[in-house]
Amino acid sequence: MRDRVLTWLADNVPASRLQHILGVEQMSVELANHYHLDVEKAAQAGLMHDLAKYFKPNLLLQMARNEGIEVDPVCEATPHLLHADVSAIVARDEFGVRDEAVLEAIALHTLGRPGMSDLSCVVFIADTLEPGRGETPELEALRQVSFSNLYKALWLTCDYSLRYLLDSHCSIHPRTISTRNWALSKSSQKTRPVNRPTDTVVVS
Repeated sequence: MRDRVLTWLADNVPASRLQHILGVEQMSVELANHYHLDVEKAAQAGLMHDLAKYFKPNLLLQMARNEGIEVDPVCEATPHLLHADVSAIVARDEFGVRDEAVLEAIALHTLGRPGMSDLSCVVFIADTLEPGRGETPELEALRQVSFSNLYKALWLTCDYSLRYLLDSHCSIHPRTISTRNWALSKSSQKTRPVNRPTDTVVVS
């Protein structure tokens, strides 16, 4: 399936975005291996996390509404935030992905959600920290944390993104904040997250 996804991506995203996607795939695999998660699922979610990245705003809104996904005022004003949810729809409909853990990891890679699975945490973090994002001291420090405490890396990654959004005068989705606060709380409880059942994102 990987070759089929790569062919599709080559026709639907710029070369620079494809390099980012491959970086997310690779870092997701490395983190999954480090935390003893399913490496194949991590690779699949990383490879397909941005399928809808370049969909037009009206298409994102339409697909989300058709699927019954909540379109709140922030997403209404900034439809790009829906590309994660819509990417999960494309993964299911275009490539036949049925694994709920993979679909959740794709759907939550932008805004996250309290209670998200470790696999979802991995893809969320990899999306921001993959090597192609840069080699600043801050990013390098975050990458080191990602291999020592997944929850701490998650909330620090949220903080990193929030600073960017504030500096850019962009809207901030409430789920980003709730995800950050959840991860902050979890990071103080364990040094290594334990897999547990979580609610999944329904894209059927």
